[in-house]
Amino acid sequence: MYQQIRGILVSVLIISIFRFCTCIDTITLTQPVKDGDILVSNGETFALGFFSPTNSTNRYMGIWYNKVSEQTVVWVANRDRPIANSSGILSINGTGNLVLLDSNQSLVFWSTNVSKVANGANDIFSAQLLDSGNLVLFQGQNKNVYLWQSFDHPSNTLLPGMKFGLDRITGLNRVVTSWKSSGNPGVGDYSYKVEFVGSTQLFLYKGMTRIWRTGSWTGNGWSGVPEMTQNYIFNVTYINNTDEVVVVYLIRNSSIISRLVVNELGIVERLTWHEANRKWISFWSAPKEQCDGYNHCGPFGLCDPYKSGTFECECLPGYEPQSPPDWYLRDGSKGCKRKVGIQMCEVGDGFVELEHVKVPYTDTTTAHVNMSLGLKACQELCLKNCTCMGYASADISKGVDGGGCVTWYGDMIDTRTFSDGGQSFYVRVDAAELVKYASERLKSSHKNRFLVIGMPLIAGGFLLGTFVCCYIRRKKAKQNESGDGFSFANGLISLDSSLTEKDIDKNVDLDVFDLSTITAATDNFCPSNKLGEGGFGSVYKGKLLNGQEIAVKRLSQSSGQGMQEFKNEVTLIAKLQHKNLVRLLGYCFHKEEKMLVYEYLPNKGLDFFIFNPENAYLLDWKKRFQIIQGIVRGLLYLHHDSRLKIIHRDLKASNILLDTNLNPKISDFGMAKIFGGDEDEARTRRVVGTYGYMSPEYAMEGRFSVKSDVFSFGILVLEIISGRKNNSYYQENSVNLIGHVWDLWKQDKVLTVVDSSLRDSYDVREVLLCIHVGILCVQELASDRPTMTDVASMLSNHEAMLPSPNQPAFIFRNLNNSLGITSASADGGVGSICDEPITILHAR
Repeated sequence: MYQQIRGILVSVLIISIFRFCTCIDTITLTQPVKDGDILVSNGETFALGFFSPTNSTNRYMGIWYNKVSEQTVVWVANRDRPIANSSGILSINGTGNLVLLDSNQSLVFWSTNVSKVANGANDIFSAQLLDSGNLVLFQGQNKNVYLWQSFDHPSNTLLPGMKFGLDRITGLNRVVTSWKSSGNPGVGDYSYKVEFVGSTQLFLYKGMTRIWRTGSWTGNGWSGVPEMTQNYIFNVTYINNTDEVVVVYLIRNSSIISRLVVNELGIVERLTWHEANRKWISFWSAPKEQCDGYNHCGPFGLCDPYKSGTFECECLPGYEPQSPPDWYLRDGSKGCKRKVGIQMCEVGDGFVELEHVKVPYTDTTTAHVNMSLGLKACQELCLKNCTCMGYASADISKGVDGGGCVTWYGDMIDTRTFSDGGQSFYVRVDAAELVKYASERLKSSHKNRFLVIGMPLIAGGFLLGTFVCCYIRRKKAKQNESGDGFSFANGLISLDSSLTEKDIDKNVDLDVFDLSTITAATDNFCPSNKLGEGGFGSVYKGKLLNGQEIAVKRLSQSSGQGMQEFKNEVTLIAKLQHKNLVRLLGYCFHKEEKMLVYEYLPNKGLDFFIFNPENAYLLDWKKRFQIIQGIVRGLLYLHHDSRLKIIHRDLKASNILLDTNLNPKISDFGMAKIFGGDEDEARTRRVVGTYGYMSPEYAMEGRFSVKSDVFSFGILVLEIISGRKNNSYYQENSVNLIGHVWDLWKQDKVLTVVDSSLRDSYDVREVLLCIHVGILCVQELASDRPTMTDVASMLSNHEAMLPSPNQPAFIFRNLNNSLGITSASADGGVGSICDEPITILHAR
């Protein structure tokens, strides 16, 4: 009898548990949520219940991550009406609404306020917490139609899958608003919203004041958020039709927990949960620098955060400061005005192209958008209208013929530059300004590349004569490097001559792909297939009909340097065969389209791992040491073992690609140079490469040799060990990685530089050996640095006695000056600590 009773009780208990589990994520008329109860979504990703913020006893109904150890609230119901005690109840009332009441049901703290009223006693209403973090309310058995959902009423967090923006049918505009403070989830001062003001843009507000803008949608992302084109975590979908204007972020890997937050300090931040360190990691935020501030440089101003030691504001071409005294005091808020004497709408007007910019603010009063025009037609439209001040493509992802047209007719505000990303913007100037910027284009080391466009031939007498004289003079100058001349045709000035298929060595063993094959392989260059973007164009993943995966480098049609890079890569890489060099499969020519087809490497670049806290732990010390050795083998082949002596000139973490087994392959040979015979060193007036990796003799004097690559390799080694970029800021004496490591080396504390993600798993002897080799490679004098043959020997013999290093190059110190930067280079020159691709043209 006892066994029978026990069996019945166990059965009842199991049934009770099962019934509870089936509705653990659901609220019904008979199943409310009381303070102390927790609802958990079906996949246990999110939880719903009552909580108290930090340093507060008030109670709020909210949703938070269930699997994250640090309670992170993503949505709050009663933001501005807290409950003073634990008497709260969330339930469904007779009209089918979710309501938050006290235990006496006398006070309503929050309600969904759905206007739909129950039709009768048979109406069944329920609410469910989904695994997306969305709390949904529905009627009857049709769970695909929501009467209400929390995703339509965000708090301070934008979750993956949420629609962010305007529902044109209902008028609902989903706005993300900050908390008042960490202890008060009430609606705070900052809001983040989508606005359709000529072209869709996102704005961050403080109260009613705009403080930051994403820039317009370019087809690949926001023009003011260049990081979007290089992200590996989420996909972005932009929808603009008669029903809605919305943006949706979706995480590529469902195991990654990521959210976008507007915090109480007025920062928009993307955070990702790092389980190993049990904390949220921020890998993007805005605003974070002066040039992010909305309209920081005023009307017709251009904000450039890369101007070392000078005021970040400058005027657009053809403009000058509105108030020079304010400009001198570093206040650009009054902006700029047309230069005195400028005569617009005269014969000879044209455009100066500013590359990599966030284009000016567009609304219906200052700018017009016409999606039926290509870029050439856009230029012609602007040139014909005297009030048109500039133009740009509305959607750069569709190419020059189908990208639409934006033209500006009023104040052009909130324009800024980037080292990469953004888009091209064309500013209208008169004939005199065209000459000025053509001249500056020849000698400027500014990272914006100015192109002069749209000079009618009728203005050519004076202008063409000027350019021809310059051309003849430059041709007479002794040149040690090809590609330093310029061409002038159809109103376009570019520093590199155009390239045609006949320039490619016919003896190279490569496939020639037709455009239709490449288009089909990349799904017509679909943005979701985009792997990255650089100064010379974009790279797309593709799959050929035979199933082979490829990487297609599509050169920018406006990049003169890209033409030279194309010729270099086709003729050079095809002749190089090594397991630690990326393999070129072929190329494609079609009118102005020029593309390189490479083997596809699934694990992206080395920088994706070592500089990202989320991914760094995937490379343990054993794998990092193997990567260092693989890079050594690749450079050894280039410098000594191939039938050509190759100087890469742009060795950096992003140019080290990793295959399926994380084996390194050196890529991007567009800047490489071939040395012939006994040649050991060359000099150039055209310095190309990336600051932060350049040797001092190359950056300052244009001298390069195998020792230039050795210097870059030394930087790479120190970055691989530390997980930090050379241009990272250090709180101690030094403001770059070289100086930081050198200080620790002298104090016998150099192991403190090791990446924390390695923990104690590394071989101390190997790490110390690599640091020693790295310091030897970055010594000031090229003659002091080892060759790659020496490096290979050092790394293979752990017992070898290595020489003591001399002081490295580019040791930056904190000084009491306006920049806080100086250089320890022998000639006293100041080197940049920026980590960006550059081209420096030294005039003679």
